Amino acid sequence: MGSPFFPVLFSFSIYLFFCLPFVLMDCLSVWVPLIRRYKTQPNNTVTLKSIKSCLSLSLYNHLVFILPVTVLHWYWRPVNLPREAPSVPSLVGGVLACLLLFDFQYFVWHLLHHKIPWLYRTFHKVHHSYTATSALTTEHSGATEMLSLALFAGINPYLLRCHPLTELAFFVLNIWLSVDDHCGYDLPWALHHWMPFGLYGGAPHHDLHHLTFKSNYAPYFTHWDRLAGTLLRQPPHQEHHEHPE
Repeated sequence: MGSPFFPVLFSFSIYLFFCLPFVLMDCLSVWVPLIRRYKTQPNNTVTLKSIKSCLSLSLYNHLVFILPVTVLHWYWRPVNLPREAPSVPSLVGGVLACLLLFDFQYFVWHLLHHKIPWLYRTFHKVHHSYTATSALTTEHSGATEMLSLALFAGINPYLLRCHPLTELAFFVLNIWLSVDDHCGYDLPWALHHWMPFGLYGGAPHHDLHHLTFKSNYAPYFTHWDRLAGTLLRQPPHQEHHEHPE
């Protein structure tokens, strides 16, 4: 963990590990109707071309942009690991606080990039290359978008003075929830099915965002979209939205 290369290797490895089950499901869904029935867009098929495109862009962004930034950060703020782990309540509370703060930051960033056409065209359009989500589309984005979200995720544990183990747990959970958001499957055991009062959106929530462009801007929770009047639960009937160029 003291290596300057650890953050990139760790985050990219964890990302691929979380994506792998869904990629296998995408490949099998062509022949297995039981898998296809859980897809948020059953008529969509993930192609080998899209898998290669998403993987290559994600790898390029990590090597060319994320790696230099994390190495510079390591020199600016070397890793100092405490002798003791945090208490369980401290770890859970810190992770939840980081997650809620990230959810708000991303909601504001995301909303602005959809409401201001120049921001959308310049920075966010790459991520909307696919109107149907799949796990590997999670990091199919331009360098500026990836760096912005990495900044939010990286600075929040620092602002909240979290223990390094809490910070690591937040990173892992944040990557998992991002992949789950884009996985393209509404699985019966998914988090949004047992979170009360519809507080958590999950894959169907974010898939509707990619389908309509005009709703569900928060990545995980639904309260900010409720307050902003941008929450959408069901796809619009016989209506196709194109985002302004």
